[in-house]
Amino acid sequence: MKSLQPLAYARIGTGHYATLVALMCVVVVLSNIGGAKGVVFGPIITDGGFFLFPLAYICGDVISEVYGGRAARRAIFTGFAASILAVLAYWVIIALPGFDDDYGIAKQAALEGALGPVWQIVLASVLGFLAGQNLNTLVMGWMKKRSRERGLYARMASSTGVGEFVDTLVFCTIAATAIGITSVGQWANYTFFGFLYKVLVQYAVMPLTALFIRWLKKNEPTYQAALAE
Repeated sequence: MKSLQPLAYARIGTGHYATLVALMCVVVVLSNIGGAKGVVFGPIITDGGFFLFPLAYICGDVISEVYGGRAARRAIFTGFAASILAVLAYWVIIALPGFDDDYGIAKQAALEGALGPVWQIVLASVLGFLAGQNLNTLVMGWMKKRSRERGLYARMASSTGVGEFVDTLVFCTIAATAIGITSVGQWANYTFFGFLYKVLVQYAVMPLTALFIRWLKKNEPTYQAALAE
């Protein structure tokens, strides 16, 4: 019987890992700001962060596949901390005394309107992201343990479906009122199309994600060393 390949993961002490974590944190923080704006495309209801958030899951897939579950969870909690820090910063910015002329008053009102609801979006994002990304990581890790280097597309497709479904359900349920959703029908629209869009985007770019993962594996010396053990 042919033995399985080693279960290989790279070490996190490299610039590649740090860059991926930084990118994930930036995407999560910007998505939270954009998520405070409701967006309508004909019959479809979404939010202003819709075009960014799939990138966070792509980063999660890459980190899970190349660096492993522990490294992925470290990245997830770093994103969590960045989101909380951003909300605290917005709170301080809004609370600081501003100019009392017409322009200063208008600018203060704009900041309160734009950044004030972000705490609710961040709560929704943090809870959804923690649940969805952790499920995504668990599925990726479990499937890689079974198939080693084979089946990369199956791992990404399965983990994306599970993780994005849970994330979208949690996020949309908590964030709905912050963007002006007031009915069950609007919530269902927001949730369904949000999930559909995120999954389709990740499936569409999956060949590029797989290509990047293969490149990263070849250019992470510790991954190659783990394969050779």
